[in-house]
Amino acid sequence: MKEYLQVSEIIDWQYPTVLELAQKIASRHQTPEAIAKACFEWVRNEIYHSCDYQMNPVTCKASDVLRYKTGYCYAKSHLLAALLRANGIPAGLCYQRLSIHDNGEPYSLHGFNAVYLPEIGWYRVDARGNRQDINAQFTPPQEQLAYQNKLLGEADFENIFCEPLSVVVEALQSSTTWNDMLHHLPDVSLTALEKYGLVLRITTN
Repeated sequence: MKEYLQVSEIIDWQYPTVLELAQKIASRHQTPEAIAKACFEWVRNEIYHSCDYQMNPVTCKASDVLRYKTGYCYAKSHLLAALLRANGIPAGLCYQRLSIHDNGEPYSLHGFNAVYLPEIGWYRVDARGNRQDINAQFTPPQEQLAYQNKLLGEADFENIFCEPLSVVVEALQSSTTWNDMLHHLPDVSLTALEKYGLVLRITTN
């Protein structure tokens, strides 16, 4: 599990303000699951989704997400991973491929998290932020993400990465405003999955 606890340029959980928040959240709870839930709900509720709220700047590093209180789904997942790791809870990054307008092309990646809970194992959570049409929750062992795949070109990937995909980091770091990012959302076509090590998740539904 060491790789899911590591500090990095993007998941910079040792940054003073990130570490302080992680400790503050953990001080109110007793178990890893309770701490993980509290971290998840804090990021989901207190960090504003950049597109939903039309907020700048476009953030990427966990510390910047916390500093500016805004981020796209990917950036919010970076902060959640940082808060969890700061509390000694293994955390990784997951992705789906979704239709941007719910009607086919264009598509983009969507980022969220997996957290390792002692009683359950890996459990996926989505802190992108709820709204009228989205209701993501922390209800282990039942998974309740923000989105479900519905269309042919959409996909859910089984990978749990310790670091964000390069295509995601590049998109975040090259966009100057939330609107610029909205028009350059990262995507990986279903014919290029091998290049990024993405593996399709097989469901029994």
